[in-house]
Amino acid sequence: MNRIVGIETEYGCLTTDQTGPPTAVGRVRNWIFANQRYGLPDTHQRDWDEPAGNGGFLFNGGRAYVDMGHLEYCTPECMNLVDLLRYDRAGDSILLEALHDLRLQDQVSFIRNNVDHYSGATFGCHENYLVRRTAPLTEPNVLSLLAFLTLRQLYTGAGRVGSTPGSEIRTEGDKSGTPCPYQISQRADYINNDLFEWVQFNRAIINTRDEPLADARRFRRLHLLHGDTSVLPSTLLLKAGTTSLVLDLLEIDHLPKVVLADAVLSFRSISHQPDGPWLAPLMDGSLADAVEILGLYASAARSEFRGRDAETDFLIDTWQRTLKELSTQPELLVGQIDWITKRWLFKHFMAQEDIAWTDPWLRSQDLEFHQIDPSRSLALPLAVTPAPWQPSESSFAEALTTAPKNTRANIRSVVMRQIAPLACRYFVDWEIVDAEGVNSLNLINPFEHDPIMAEYWLNGLKGTLRT
Repeated sequence: MNRIVGIETEYGCLTTDQTGPPTAVGRVRNWIFANQRYGLPDTHQRDWDEPAGNGGFLFNGGRAYVDMGHLEYCTPECMNLVDLLRYDRAGDSILLEALHDLRLQDQVSFIRNNVDHYSGATFGCHENYLVRRTAPLTEPNVLSLLAFLTLRQLYTGAGRVGSTPGSEIRTEGDKSGTPCPYQISQRADYINNDLFEWVQFNRAIINTRDEPLADARRFRRLHLLHGDTSVLPSTLLLKAGTTSLVLDLLEIDHLPKVVLADAVLSFRSISHQPDGPWLAPLMDGSLADAVEILGLYASAARSEFRGRDAETDFLIDTWQRTLKELSTQPELLVGQIDWITKRWLFKHFMAQEDIAWTDPWLRSQDLEFHQIDPSRSLALPLAVTPAPWQPSESSFAEALTTAPKNTRANIRSVVMRQIAPLACRYFVDWEIVDAEGVNSLNLINPFEHDPIMAEYWLNGLKGTLRT
């Protein structure tokens, strides 16, 4: 990709322990950092809700911590799609290993979903895209980006049994509060703004918080929280890859001129129509086919970036094929697109068991679709992943402990391993590493990956400790 990308996953937790998920989540978090097994725990309070020991950075360049009761795993900074997949699934592998080592696998499980069917609460999957500060954020470009992010759910949605009617209805005329038995997106019922700064209670399609975690003179960070947690590899890679390409178009000021009449209402109404028609009201009063609108972005990406590299070419071809099959034969996307795969599977299950969408059994099966354990997951056995997007088993295993070699995560990992055995107080964050007695090691260029700069800093730290 032409930028740094990372994903944050808040895992749902199912447990038969009467003390509830917090006990299991705490035990797994502690296991991850016990004796510096997978990383270094925070030795300081990071925020009012992140006391010392609440989490820490991992040797693979990522981060794990507890966020409002959920175990959250963040990938390291990645620059290609296969790396993003490897490091995203490293979180699953670490949690599974913890459950088995703690002998909790029969009482506790983690799931990659976004809705608590019992309480109606939602929890997120946050996407992070580095954007160059020179990107022309004109009103037409922001509105075009908003349109893409609204409509991409047609191939990024995770699917959901049921709805949360009236969860965050904005106006009396908002008909999206009507219950529906199955919808495309898990997050749609909970998004009630198009642009907003904060991440709770007023969730937006575009989060406007300007927190680059890098050199603020050169970079922004687009922090998205409206998307679903992806289960199938192809869904994850289409989601991140096509969004990265659309940001490429933004940076060269070549986005299609598309303005939705109301992005939030379109987001919800399309989610509630898995059978279609997927029509999006435009600002000029006309109706447009959502798949055709997405095709404008794919065509622009092909025109501008075709031939740039093999990954880009394969991504564009896959994107355009996916859009064609969405319009003509969605069943061809079983095993590739989450919401289509889940719906296909559940329709067969309903016919076999003679039950309706409203049967509570289906909500239970909905959760099983998202299980991270391959022996329990209803989704993973159906996965159809193209060869270019299939990392080897050895590269998956490597992602648990080794950082990407082509981003600053590599430097952070090298420094952390050197700090681990030293008797010093440290502070690790995405763009800085601190230790007592020496100046800060600044990592404000996320593309910088050569650890030679860290060696000088480490030598200075060790010299201070010796004296």
